[in-house]
Amino acid sequence: MGLTERLEQFGRPALMGLTVVAFALCWPVGLGMLVFLIGSKRMGCWNHGHRGQWYGRHAERAERRANERGHGGWRWGEKPGSGNAAFDEYREETLRRLEDEQREFKSFLDKLRFAKDKAEFDQFMADRRNNPPAPPAPPSA
Repeated sequence: MGLTERLEQFGRPALMGLTVVAFALCWPVGLGMLVFLIGSKRMGCWNHGHRGQWYGRHAERAERRANERGHGGWRWGEKPGSGNAAFDEYREETLRRLEDEQREFKSFLDKLRFAKDKAEFDQFMADRRNNPPAPPAPPSA
């Protein structure tokens, strides 16, 4: 039995732990083990969609359950479907309506702030016209 087969018997967690210990004892040996693990694709995450050696039944079962509930296959930023087309349509329409109301309210607030700023500026200009600034004091000699 070769070295590779012996290492595979330990499983991924043991190989990772052995790599950490090897780094702690002698970093060139740890680096060599890391290169070996990556190069031999023992880590499973480099299989790009292909299930690795340590992909278990639990992960398959969890994935199947998520797909059955309608949560599988959606990406970050997308809303998962509920499985009920009428509810999904109602939810989308409600969210669209709320976004429109939010835009209208923001526009209303902007107009309100502009009106307040204009009133304050008009008041400042009126005060300035009624009370011209005092002339500068002559320099004392």
